[in-house]
Parts: sequence; C-alpha cells; structure tokens
Amino acid sequence: MDIEEIRNEIKRNKNKKPLKKNNYTKLVNKFLITVLITVITLIFLKSNNEFKTFFYKNVYDKNFSFSKVNKLYKDLFGSPIPFSDLIEKNKTSLVFDEKLQYKEKFKYLDGVKLTVSKNYLVPTLESGMVVFIGEKENYGNTIIIQQTDGIDVWYSNIKVSSVQLYDYVEKGSLIGETNDNILYLVYKKDGKVLNYEDYI
Repeated sequence: MDIEEIRNEIKRNKNKKPLKKNNYTKLVNKFLITVLITVITLIFLKSNNEFKTFFYKNVYDKNFSFSKVNKLYKDLFGSPIPFSDLIEKNKTSLVFDEKLQYKEKFKYLDGVKLTVSKNYLVPTLESGMVVFIGEKENYGNTIIIQQTDGIDVWYSNIKVSSVQLYDYVEKGSLIGETNDNILYLVYKKDGKVLNYEDYI
C-alpha cells in the first residue's frame, strides 16, 4: 500500500457509523425492565388492597391472556430470547404450514366434531400460546391454545403432540396428530363457549 491508499483507508474508517448497542446491553435492559415491573407489582400487591383485589380478579379469577402479554412484550422489547436476531438469520422457513381440512362437521357438546383423514396432522388455526396439555372429559387428550385475539381453542383427540406447555406457536404450524379420523374443536373466550360456525 502506498501513502495515498493508507490515507483513503483512514478517511473511510472515520466516516463509518458507530456500532449500535450490542446484544449484551439489550439483554441487560430487558432483564432490568422485567425486574422493575415485578418489584413494582409486588409492592402494590403488598401495600394496596384495591390493587390486590383487582390483580387477583383479573389474573386468577378470569382467564388471563398470556398470548396478548407475550405479543405486547415482543412488540415493545423484541424477543425474550437473548441473541434472537442471530437465531433469526439462521432460521429456516416452516416445513409445515397448513390450513385446516376436514370432510364433515357435526355439533358435539360445546364445540364441533370434524371428520378428518386418519392420523391427521393438525395445524394451528391462529398464532398463540399453549396453555394446557392433558385429558378433558369426553374429548380425550386436549391441547388448548390461547390465541392472540383472546380466544382459547381446544384441539382434542390428539395422539402425538409436537408442542409443549407455554410454547408460542405460529398460525399454520403443527400441533400434533389425531388418534384416528376425528378432531374435536371448542372455542371459548373468558370462560364462555363461542359458536364454532363463526370460526370454521
């Protein structure tokens, strides 16, 4: 390199924009905000009876919308997973991105009974958070997903599950496989049963 090239290189380096906040700083900020919110909530719960009543009524008595809080958190602060931007760069697209397909539908208890193909791979109808996995009477093994719109959808008669409790699932992703050729769906909001025909 001659002197002129070195000078040009120095000028180029001076004109470069400074680096953005690193991932470590973002992680620390998220942690501090979470701790601050938790401490403030605990102080109010301990010192204010009206807030305590309000909190218990809306978190414990009602159906608390974890999926809405998760979506709000992501919108304000980004992913709760540290270094998610690095993960996103290497992330591949969904292999399973399906829509619900069925042959027949019949009213069944609080929801609908769908006739599907044998061992049907069940897609998520909307994005949301898995809030329950287990047995429900008259429905069999059930996965409940609390959608971002506040509606809880029961996916029942599921044999093999590809999700875990508190997973956030995207619309169209795989929930699991049916036991046979029957899939039960139930739609609820704030504990009230909704008419399935409005959603299928």
